[in-house]
Amino acid sequence: MAGAERRRGDRVVFERGFAAHMMGIDGTWRRDCVMEDVSETGAKLTVEGSVEGLHLKEFFLLLSSTGLAYRRCELAWVNGDQIGVNFLKQGDKKKKAAKRGEDADA
Repeated sequence: MAGAERRRGDRVVFERGFAAHMMGIDGTWRRDCVMEDVSETGAKLTVEGSVEGLHLKEFFLLLSSTGLAYRRCELAWVNGDQIGVNFLKQGDKKKKAAKRGEDADA
């Protein structure tokens, strides 16, 4: 339930979940997970195994066994074995860096 009210956009809830994988941006770790729901801006995942010690600031959510369908994500919240993720778009890093630069000038 944590984070559910904060997500913008319509959500698709999977009755049995959708099997997926999480992988570190640098490819050093991988975890199986189940996507419980998804929207245009993010998803709720149930992670198999511990997420402790994993770099979840930015990672890939692999939606196909070949890795051809994926989304770049950042962690939004954690509640036990469930996490909320925000999907990152191509220009998000540049916008955040520019915003930090503006904040430093102020």
